[in-house]
Amino acid sequence: MDWYPPYVPVGARRARALLEMRRLRASGVNVQPVELKGRTIARSFWGRRWCEHLESFSDYANRLPRGRTYVRNGSVCHLEIRTGGVDAMVAGTDLYRVTVRIRKLGKPAWKAIRTACAGQIGSVLELLQGRLSDHVMEVVTHRDTGLFPKPGEIKLACDCPDWATMCKHAAAVLYGVGSRLDDRPELLFLLRGVDEAELIAADMALPRGTSTADTLADDDLADIFGIDLDDADGAPGRKRPTRTAPTRKRSGSKRPSRRTPARSTASGPPAPGGRGEPASAIRATGELVGRLRRRGGFSAAEFAALLHVSAATVRRWEATPGPLTMRPSHRDALAALRRAIEDRDE
Repeated sequence: MDWYPPYVPVGARRARALLEMRRLRASGVNVQPVELKGRTIARSFWGRRWCEHLESFSDYANRLPRGRTYVRNGSVCHLEIRTGGVDAMVAGTDLYRVTVRIRKLGKPAWKAIRTACAGQIGSVLELLQGRLSDHVMEVVTHRDTGLFPKPGEIKLACDCPDWATMCKHAAAVLYGVGSRLDDRPELLFLLRGVDEAELIAADMALPRGTSTADTLADDDLADIFGIDLDDADGAPGRKRPTRTAPTRKRSGSKRPSRRTPARSTASGPPAPGGRGEPASAIRATGELVGRLRRRGGFSAAEFAALLHVSAATVRRWEATPGPLTMRPSHRDALAALRRAIEDRDE
């Protein structure tokens, strides 16, 4: 006779999930629950397309509905997306650990997508908000050749007693990914191991350095936001020169600089953090890094160029709970960037 685990009411599952999340947080785990607003799992372009893509495969037709119920009930108490996979915990009869392995997008497939979209996506915000032309939309969401993984590229594992390839807990996690893409669509590119900045046309792309330098100068930062910054870089020993027009021949006169002259250093240079706040006082956290990057509309690669670090470092910072350990120059650059974004939005 078949044995089935006892039914656990929804309220009991939620209470168990809350208790477990509290325990994990107390032990230092960065818990990331899936919390829906209402019963709609995904509202954004990328979230909806992710869910529609999963539902288009007959392999998943019988198991996905149970997953929808679980994610709507708040049973996915932790979901973390990283390159090539998802780690999650789902509350059921017990608290189950779910692992989803997703194959990285192959180089030929990524090159084909880049080629098909070349010059047709104007900005990071346009891409992540799904404001795409019909042609680009068809390319990036194509069932077989787009960004979304096919069933053969997905491996599911759950420590529940269900023998099925896709249990209801794994199905809930897959839907949870769609919900997470509502707030952070860039995670789809992280999941597939590609950089979304490579799809962006030069129209909004950040100024590129030479082959020997891929970081941004202070003037580039000012030009991006359309404001004047004094010592925007904040790096020790570097000063931003005041731009002046070339000297006119014969007359020897000079045009006045169009930029605000550098302040006197008699009482010390201005603090890179701006607004009277020294850069050393900024509380650098992963949450702050992620908020500034999204508010400025930057990809991880573009934001990394501003701070003179790698894109992998930016992603690691964003995934780190609590205060970050940064070099003084990186902290100063973060403070200057925050001031630039705040000044732009005023």
